[in-house]
Amino acid sequence: MKIVIIGGVAGGASAAARLRRLDENAEIVILERGDYVSFANCGLPYYIGGEIAEKSALLLQTPQSFYKRFRVDVRVKNEVLSINRAEKTVLVRTADTGEEYTESYDKLILSPGAAPILPPIEGAELDRVFTLRSVPDAVKIREFVTHNGASSAVIVGGGYIGVEMAENLTRAGVRTTIVEMQDHLIAPLDFDMACHVHQYLRAKGVEILLNHAVQKITESGGKLSVSTSGGSMETDMVLLSVGVRPDTALAKQAGLALNQRGAILTDEHMRTGDPDIYAVGDAVEVNDFVTGQKAYIPLAGPANKQGRIAADNICGFASSYKGTQGSSVLKIFDMTVAATGINERTAQALGLNYDKMFTASASHASYYPGSTVMPMKTIYEKETGKILGVQIVGFDGVDKRCDVMATAIRAGLTASDLTELELCYAPPYGSAKDPVNFAGYAIENVLTGKIKTFHWHEVASLPRDGSVTLLDVRTPQEYAQEHIDGFINIPVDELRDRIGELDPTKPAYVHCLSGVRSYIACRILMGHGFDCYNLSGGWKIYSTAVKELG
Repeated sequence: MKIVIIGGVAGGASAAARLRRLDENAEIVILERGDYVSFANCGLPYYIGGEIAEKSALLLQTPQSFYKRFRVDVRVKNEVLSINRAEKTVLVRTADTGEEYTESYDKLILSPGAAPILPPIEGAELDRVFTLRSVPDAVKIREFVTHNGASSAVIVGGGYIGVEMAENLTRAGVRTTIVEMQDHLIAPLDFDMACHVHQYLRAKGVEILLNHAVQKITESGGKLSVSTSGGSMETDMVLLSVGVRPDTALAKQAGLALNQRGAILTDEHMRTGDPDIYAVGDAVEVNDFVTGQKAYIPLAGPANKQGRIAADNICGFASSYKGTQGSSVLKIFDMTVAATGINERTAQALGLNYDKMFTASASHASYYPGSTVMPMKTIYEKETGKILGVQIVGFDGVDKRCDVMATAIRAGLTASDLTELELCYAPPYGSAKDPVNFAGYAIENVLTGKIKTFHWHEVASLPRDGSVTLLDVRTPQEYAQEHIDGFINIPVDELRDRIGELDPTKPAYVHCLSGVRSYIACRILMGHGFDCYNLSGGWKIYSTAVKELG
């Protein structure tokens, strides 16, 4: 059997290695139009910033190493021009000579990946305007920064690549501005969680312009002028990072079914409408694991899994891809941002009967040095407590908590299940009541009627006419430093002795720094007949979001 794979990197290279492990006699050919068959795409920003010093560190496999270990015929700089499904051949052109030849196949795997979206902006084609997809792109940007002495940069788009590039350019001494059309950076996050990122980036010297659209880029006197909906700025270079699109011109030419976005349609076995053609990676449509909806979620982990699954099925081992849940993690200087499952915007758009819980736990035992607060937002199903999505921002242990939550979502666990998880504990690493357990406890308390919650965006609409009790149970020192208008201060440890100052016929809305002391206060008040609501996530979440709103 002869298998031809179009495109390497995550999906294609993974498929080739799996094919060889399953079939020692198969003829396997990878046709890659670029210079490299397998490289660390996610490491490109860190090469530009100098964190990864040598380009060679980005190269995971070479044609020679692939052949030596797997006996795979890897041909770089060989671009497939067309697919002839009737004859089961592909037309190939070599970049070095321009020669064209035909290659036959028994099975074909498409792994063309995704290409950067080029927005219809005047000046996007200028020499000082860059995109980042490949090793040559990264080399070009790094050489420009190094040899041209770039002192400023504008990044158009605040997604993962845009934010990673902001960090790395800043580390390289380049004054950086992110221009983003939406009201927050990092689309998988909701606004309230992204606010933590905004404030941290600004503290690191990165300027952020939200709700701004770039209209045109012009060049004059060795500088670029970037015009936005809010004004203009001068810069040495521009990076376009507004997202990616599936690179599926070949699939379209071959008559394979695509969705409206241009992603290739496959079944659960990664097989297209042609039984001899499979497709994997950033070029394919997937099912959202949480919602079951069709989606486009280009990530390296799913691409590797899909390559493996395509190889399994070609070799006669039935396996299925069960959907993508969008687990992702991002380093921003010393901060870590992670998310998995759906966010609140998606839950709202789909009309799900959901609720949310904000928690702000310590990253490890608070008495052990270096503990930091870890804001977490958990989306859950109201009827069952099933976990639908999680977003976490912090500085220590964020990735491992999000990985636990990703596993919980994949396994269909509920908030009650989270409370029962026995997770590793020692003071340098966590707490006996882990932040994951804590989220489960907080949600379970709501579901079992032990507490009611209200959220940061509801605070402004609470009446200030005396018809409700607004109570801040932090210390007098915390209250004096900053507090919410209309909230009176009775520290939680004084509440039982001063409960006569409050009217039990009025609903009580209570907050503290993180929601823990106010939960205790609510249980005290409820024990005395009060109808009590606890501010989810406390002052920490409220103040961060409200300050961002201005």
